[in-house]
Amino acid sequence: MKLSQEQTETLLGILKTRFEKHTKRHEGIAWADVEAKLHDNPAALWSIDQMEETEGEPDVIGIDPTTGAFIFADCSPESPKGRRSVCYDPQALESRKEHKPKHSATGMAAEMGITLMDEAQYRHLQTLGPFDAKTSSWVLAPDNIRKLGGGIFGDYRYGTVFIYHNGAESYYAARGFRGILYV
Repeated sequence: MKLSQEQTETLLGILKTRFEKHTKRHEGIAWADVEAKLHDNPAALWSIDQMEETEGEPDVIGIDPTTGAFIFADCSPESPKGRRSVCYDPQALESRKEHKPKHSATGMAAEMGITLMDEAQYRHLQTLGPFDAKTSSWVLAPDNIRKLGGGIFGDYRYGTVFIYHNGAESYYAARGFRGILYV
């Protein structure tokens, strides 16, 4: 997928404004470097647009030390509104006999070209400010938990990041997921 020139310029304007507003999330990173990488990667730009369209408020939260890729993450104060009320994955969605949600977190993330944050990434995000103080977000579940039918999610309460468990087929109006993308 590719954005039009007009869509690209609009998105880059939004991203630049957010980048400049939240400098503590990416100290030592220059916007010009981020913008150049985005221009060279239209597929990533499309994925970031999907993050923005679902109200994730994507922003740079670091650089991968191995690859040098910029790390984009959903930085909306609460779990992105356009991605709530989803179960964990397509397998969990299929297993529900009634009251199925419209989608799953990992299925939606794959369609958007992003992945769910893992627990370490979620905990890192929380060092940049409190996120999910009223909502919760699915987090990439370790294989051993998922094989037993579970999923994990995180939130921020009482000044602490909590990681909990739930059946992967569960879904709640206040639970979505946060994505991550390396560009």
